[in-house]
Amino acid sequence: MLHLSTFSIAARCRRTGMFGVVVSTAVPGVGSLCPFAKAGVGAIATQSWVNPYLGIDGLRLLEEGLSAGQVLERLLADDPGRNVRQVGLVDKHGESAAWSGPECVPWFGHITGADFAAQGNMLVSEATVRAMADAFQRAESLDLTERLLVALEAGQAAGGDKRGRQSAALRVMYTEEYPYCELRVDEHPHPVAELRRVFEVARHQLLPFVGGLPTRHNPLGGIGQDVQDMLLTPPPFRPGGGGSH
Repeated sequence: MLHLSTFSIAARCRRTGMFGVVVSTAVPGVGSLCPFAKAGVGAIATQSWVNPYLGIDGLRLLEEGLSAGQVLERLLADDPGRNVRQVGLVDKHGESAAWSGPECVPWFGHITGADFAAQGNMLVSEATVRAMADAFQRAESLDLTERLLVALEAGQAAGGDKRGRQSAALRVMYTEEYPYCELRVDEHPHPVAELRRVFEVARHQLLPFVGGLPTRHNPLGGIGQDVQDMLLTPPPFRPGGGGSH
C-alpha cells in the first residue's frame, strides 16, 4: 500500500465545463495514481494510503448521476481502509466533497467550496491547503489549467509536503475522452517549478495541437497550417522553446 502524503486540488471550471486535478508529493510518479477526471463527469483526487479505485469507481458513480456527496458516501462505505484514505471530488454541477481519514499522517485536512476540493496530508501546516483554496478562488478569470497550477504553486510556497518534494502532475479534461492537458513530472527536486516550466512549453506547442485533434463530432480534426509549421520546426526554435535538436 503506497502512501501519497500529498497536496492536491480537484476542480471544475463553471465557464467552460473543464474538469481537472493538480497534485504534488514526495513520492515518484504521483500522476499515475492520484488524479482522475472525465469530461462532462467530474474530477477526483485520491491520496494518503492511496486507493486508486476511489478515483476509478468514483468517476463511474458520478457518471451514473450521483452527486459528489453521494459518491463520497458510497466510496467510504465500500472501503475498509477509509480511516487512512484522503479523497476530494467535484461533480458536473460544481458540488464538492472531501474526506480526510482520522489515521492520515498530520498535518492533514481539506477545504471544499463551489467547484473545488483542496486537500493534503503529511503537510508542514494547514497553510498549504488554505493557500491552495484561496489562490484557486482568486484566479476565477484564468483557464482551468493555469488556475490549477497557480493553486499548486501557492500550496508549495506555503510549505507543502513536510518530507520534501519529488513529483507533480496536472490532468485536465474538456470535451473529449482524451485529456485536454496532461503533464507529469515523475521525479525532480523541484517538481512544482518543473511542472510550470513544462506547462509553459506545452501552452505554446501542445495545446494548439490538441485543439485541432479529431473529436467525436469532427473525426477529421483540423490542425491549422500555422500549428503544423510550428511542429515541423526543431523544439528549441518553437514558441516556448524546450527540447533539443
